[in-house]
Amino acid sequence: MKAEAKITVKALISLGLLLFPAILIFIFSFFSLQVEEYYSNQWYPAIGNTFRMITRNLPFSIGDILYVLVGFSLFVNLIRWIIAGFRLGFTVNYFGAGLIIVVRKLLWLYIVFKLIWGLNYDRMGIAYQLNLDPEPYQKEAVVQITKDLMDSLNACRRQLKDTNLAEKDFTNINREAYKNYQDQSRNYHFLTYRNQTVKKSLYSQIGDFVGFTGYFNPFTGEAQVRSDIPRIMVPFITCHEMAHQLGYASESEANFVGYLTASHSKDPYFRYSVYLELFSYAQGAEILLYGKEKDFPAFEQMIKYNRSYLDSLVRKDRKEIRQFFIKRKNNISPAFNSMYDQYLKLNKQAAGIDSYDDVIAWLIAYKKKFGKI
Repeated sequence: MKAEAKITVKALISLGLLLFPAILIFIFSFFSLQVEEYYSNQWYPAIGNTFRMITRNLPFSIGDILYVLVGFSLFVNLIRWIIAGFRLGFTVNYFGAGLIIVVRKLLWLYIVFKLIWGLNYDRMGIAYQLNLDPEPYQKEAVVQITKDLMDSLNACRRQLKDTNLAEKDFTNINREAYKNYQDQSRNYHFLTYRNQTVKKSLYSQIGDFVGFTGYFNPFTGEAQVRSDIPRIMVPFITCHEMAHQLGYASESEANFVGYLTASHSKDPYFRYSVYLELFSYAQGAEILLYGKEKDFPAFEQMIKYNRSYLDSLVRKDRKEIRQFFIKRKNNISPAFNSMYDQYLKLNKQAAGIDSYDDVIAWLIAYKKKFGKI
């Protein structure tokens, strides 16, 4: 950030020139049908495919390196601005000129982000494409969907003969995830996926502090997955991040698209991965609904029923996953989760980080229409 001592006419004009397209993009974002038809189905697929075609053959994540470079650049520019302030004086004009530079950079970031991926937050999405009508879920529906998921969990686990789950290779997981999308694209053309770019995160070791298991970089088109988490979690996370790559920005939609693909895999390991994840969301919704009623005997009965209904090996696997994260629990990740929560709310996901759990509403709507999950 080049330090300037005063506000110039040139700086104000450049700010206005950026403000105009930013306002146009902001107004366009309110027309969800047009965003769906012209952006999410025409403009974005070309951009996403191009980015993935460029980055797919690199063995490391360009996006992860980009984060470091941007962070370093911001730090250096801040130091330079402070040093220049001592030299030129921290006047009102100096702060004003600095503020214009910051706003200009933020406007550039907003415009680029929205054009290359961010407008997907404003699309009609999977509800429009599948003609689903997700509604606020009732306790009876959640209890039934939880039982359905437990049935699927038990059936998949019995097909995995080993007591201890296998550590599947990342390459094989990526290959199967890609195949699942190819298979499902025959039923749903909008799930057509090309140029797979899912990589191990370079920051897996700090995932416990930031609170992620996978993430998508819209500026490079790459999806990243932690390499140190229990491997059974990776198939579903991979399918979830691939959904983001296809333009499903909403976390609940990415979860649902991940379910649509992983649950139809011929590999029980993949199906087991998705049902483990979704059961956690469903039981969490059950706990919330029973808690609101303050019927503690019914609450305890529900917990006991679920525990006894699950296969013993499913209980073992879930316990191992819990223990993995309990051992890595820290006081820093809640702060990062709060920041991400605000990011989601700014992008029209009113529930914030809780929007991950909204996939249960999608499952209920899907079952209501198609009669199964």
